[in-house]
Amino acid sequence: MALRINDTVPDFTAQTDQGLIKFHDWIGDKWAILFSHPKDFTPVCTTEFGAVAQLADEWAKRNTKVIGISVDGVEEHKRWKRDIESTADAVAAFPIIADDGLHVSKAFDMLPAEAYLPDNPTPNDSQTVRAVFIIGPDKKLKLSMTYPMNVGRNFAEVLRALDGLQTASSNAVATPANWTPGQDVIVPLALDDAAAEAKFGKINKVLPYLRYAKLPG
Repeated sequence: MALRINDTVPDFTAQTDQGLIKFHDWIGDKWAILFSHPKDFTPVCTTEFGAVAQLADEWAKRNTKVIGISVDGVEEHKRWKRDIESTADAVAAFPIIADDGLHVSKAFDMLPAEAYLPDNPTPNDSQTVRAVFIIGPDKKLKLSMTYPMNVGRNFAEVLRALDGLQTASSNAVATPANWTPGQDVIVPLALDDAAAEAKFGKINKVLPYLRYAKLPG
């Protein structure tokens, strides 16, 4: 069954290049981002891991842990990280799950249950392992995105989406298209105009069902 928004994400135990983890325990009380890759030593994925490493301070500001996953083993991950760090000029301090048995990829529905890796696998054998999962402290899936192998992920958008999710969660609001922090948010329909003004102050009523406001404070 596909993993859907607000489903509790699978818990699992797995080896990483930084040791054994139990996923829900590893998340703890933080937000988490799991980003998956079909193979080590691939060009697009190398740039993506580098982009994640360069954003280390931004993840920390948002109380968010990041973890990669690839279908190769721990030793390959350790060697690959040297390439990632040299090209990104940043330390890749996050762990990478060694999913050479495909257990995590199948649990997150990135691969079908019958999938297997042949001898000398290529990225084409696991090309659908190209997803981003944003997970809340409640261990529920908040957002997912899937990319093809030939299009690099935009981690500035992942960061923006994380900001939107955290803002919506902590303030019981919604965010409009292209929203970035500091811009007006959308007042939820559950509040009538009087309740909205009591909570937010002045509201901008564009349509009866579309009302904007600034976040309090």
